[in-house]
Amino acid sequence: MCSTPATRSRSWPARARPGHAAEVAEVAELLGAGVAKALLGKDVLSDELPYVTGSVGLLGTRPSYEMMRDCDTLLTIGSSFPYSQFLPEFGKARAVQIDIDPHMIGMRYPYEVNLVGDARATLRELIPLLRRNEARDWFDEICAGVERWREVMERRASLSADPVNPEHVAAALSPLLPDHAMITADSGSATNWFARHVRLRGDMRASLSGTLATMGCGVPYAIGAKFAHPNRPTIALVGDGAMQMNGMAELISVAKYRHMWEDPRLVVAVWNNRDLNQVTWELRAMGGAPSFLPSQSLPDVSYAAFAESIGLTGIRVEKPEEVEGAWRAALAAEGPVVLDFVTDPSVPPIPPHATWDQIEATASALVKGDAEAGAVMKQGLKSKLQEFLPGGDKG
Repeated sequence: MCSTPATRSRSWPARARPGHAAEVAEVAELLGAGVAKALLGKDVLSDELPYVTGSVGLLGTRPSYEMMRDCDTLLTIGSSFPYSQFLPEFGKARAVQIDIDPHMIGMRYPYEVNLVGDARATLRELIPLLRRNEARDWFDEICAGVERWREVMERRASLSADPVNPEHVAAALSPLLPDHAMITADSGSATNWFARHVRLRGDMRASLSGTLATMGCGVPYAIGAKFAHPNRPTIALVGDGAMQMNGMAELISVAKYRHMWEDPRLVVAVWNNRDLNQVTWELRAMGGAPSFLPSQSLPDVSYAAFAESIGLTGIRVEKPEEVEGAWRAALAAEGPVVLDFVTDPSVPPIPPHATWDQIEATASALVKGDAEAGAVMKQGLKSKLQEFLPGGDKG
């Protein structure tokens, strides 16, 4: 998690409940640690903290990847994060685990010390035993990496696309979110943009299908959140595949129950890219297969028009300069709103560290006759360059 007189660095993926945030932050600041978060733990600590590196894993950030790669001590709090390739190399880091479920102990990593108990209570017992780490080189390195990554993501979100950059949609939402908002994310390429661009703070809560990655959860989760907390605004971030699977039907429930909610704001944002986009990218990067239009292509449904037909507000966005205004209008509305963002399917969800096999497979897919090969290469090159260019190519 951080540096101490005896060790250079420590890091951990967090999934304590937000009620434990003060203890997690105290341990991090005491030891000079960086904090990476599994996606189900995205609302544990504020993304505004300079040492919070964001999500970890395939949908994670570059600072999280680098911290896990370079640390020599790992503290895992209440996380069942299963992807060991994104944890420190076995044998390189000493590790401690805290989990309330004894069945989870030692499942994901060779921990030396396993503490079974509530995260908050266990951390309170642990804190008096810790020595403050006065050496802050590692901590400063983590914070600098987080700042660089934020600049990269801002540049990526500002890149042109055809017609709307999907990263811009999520990036434009982040600073406009009310501090007590509840956010749900569906399973698909939109999850990437939620993970990397939406920065949680204050009393925000967020969730998604983190263990099964089930499509179609975004709108039902949002409805459930509204019934649990009818006085809080709720935003569902959904792909068009999930909307056509069950999201449009769930809007009928929204229309039926909207009058029961003290705060009637429920915003459903649809990334309308006419493609089962996450699977398309998985086929390219993992299977070396070009996009297969008969199975991947989706009809261009006007989700905004459907919303209007059942008495909700619908806003269709086809130009990048309309994105921020659409978000502002939806968050200021006096009832549920569907935002229909027409986005570019060729903007790549670049992982924090692309392996040679993934690069080779994607290149193979493109040369085999991928229908979007030219656009994919153009957008991929522009996105990747943002990591290396100080000012970034905004074209």
